Amino acid sequence: MTDASGTSSIVIALDGPAASGKGTLARLISDHYGFAHLDTGTLYRGVAWVVMNEGGDPADPETAAAAARDYAIEKIAGADIRTKEVGAAASVVAANKAVRAALLDFQRRFAQKPPKGAPGAVLDGRDIGTVVCPDATVKFFVTASPKIRARRRWLELEPSRPGLEESEIYQDLLERDARDAARDDAPMAAADDAELLDTTHLSIDAAFAAARRVIDGVFRRCG
Repeated sequence: MTDASGTSSIVIALDGPAASGKGTLARLISDHYGFAHLDTGTLYRGVAWVVMNEGGDPADPETAAAAARDYAIEKIAGADIRTKEVGAAASVVAANKAVRAALLDFQRRFAQKPPKGAPGAVLDGRDIGTVVCPDATVKFFVTASPKIRARRRWLELEPSRPGLEESEIYQDLLERDARDAARDDAPMAAADDAELLDTTHLSIDAAFAAARRVIDGVFRRCG
């Protein structure tokens, strides 16, 4: 299968807001089918971290764009890119058109020719099904209620950040959702042909089973 971006391998696209479960699902799907996995959020987190580490302002368009053009995975080796501060900065740099353009080719190359000869690729992010791989084999939009997402993120972070308030995470998620959905370039949105997967009341096993049913159904129809 080949799409407008040149994709010729099987591509599974998962979009959705932070802490919806899409990252965990993407890893499970890639392991189950033997596909390569790319968490595209790490690209933007990496750019944000590089900018901050060098004393720059992630909100400065030229600084962020330059970091994206020169970005290499080696630059963030050993870096903690999962902090609240980096997450917030990643949402800011992701709204920068020049940053997105610099990283778009990387994502499309990954989808077109997955590493290590994998037969397919699983990409999760905010605009995979709408912009990066608009003709992906299967598309999901994974979501959950803000309160549930805040609780999940709090449970994930609290052990390493004692005293962290769940209400603080909830507010951060609302603000990040608003930025991601309102940006002019490639806003977070469900593709028209994406399968909606609401994980609010689903365990990860149940969500994974639901995703597999959709994927296997598409594979059967495609032969």
